[in-house]
Amino acid sequence: MSERTILIVDDEDEIRNLMSIYLKNEGYQVVDVPNAATAMDMLKKQKIDLIILDLMMPGMNGIDACLKIREEYNMPIIFLSAKSEDMDKIHGLASGAEDYVTKPFNPLELMARVKSQLRRYYMAPEREVSSHFLEKGDLKVDGRTNEVFVRDQEVRLTPKEFQILSLLLQHQGQVFSIQQIYETVWKEPFYKSDNTIMVHMTKIRDKIEENPKKPIYIQTVWGVGYKA
Repeated sequence: MSERTILIVDDEDEIRNLMSIYLKNEGYQVVDVPNAATAMDMLKKQKIDLIILDLMMPGMNGIDACLKIREEYNMPIIFLSAKSEDMDKIHGLASGAEDYVTKPFNPLELMARVKSQLRRYYMAPEREVSSHFLEKGDLKVDGRTNEVFVRDQEVRLTPKEFQILSLLLQHQGQVFSIQQIYETVWKEPFYKSDNTIMVHMTKIRDKIEENPKKPIYIQTVWGVGYKA
């Protein structure tokens, strides 16, 4: 039996009940709540290993909830949404989620994605992108604790942001294409119309660069990709 605890946040009782049944059958502990405010309270009381988060909810929506969660927590987040447009997915991923599943969904596919995210985050080697200390100037990354510091101030990155930054710092001077970064970090095929990496790079620069418009830690190599 798994010791992992999954938090389901969705205002639809039927969907929460359905997901709970499948997750419990897989051996997970399950906590389900109907809104983001209750979810935030639950995170303070109980250790949560993964969150399944509905995008459209009364009160605080999924995007705002995800951004707030990422201020303190780094566990994987999977969005559930009836919105299937590419920009909706990009917006969701850019807010800090690891995956995006559209409604109606196949419960077995969702279970597979839950297992995949838990495996990648808690067991896969890429989470500890480095077992040693990485640095570039005043930017320092501790691969053992997944902490990032800029000018001795801690910077909070999402898991995907941390993996992208660590990948570039591990290979300073090497240029990575958008496709290489995506397929290395997400472990899935890249689609040319996908702006996910560009959005994540903007988020990373906003957090680590003193002047994001004149970056010193992550350079853009026009027409090719990015390098540290």
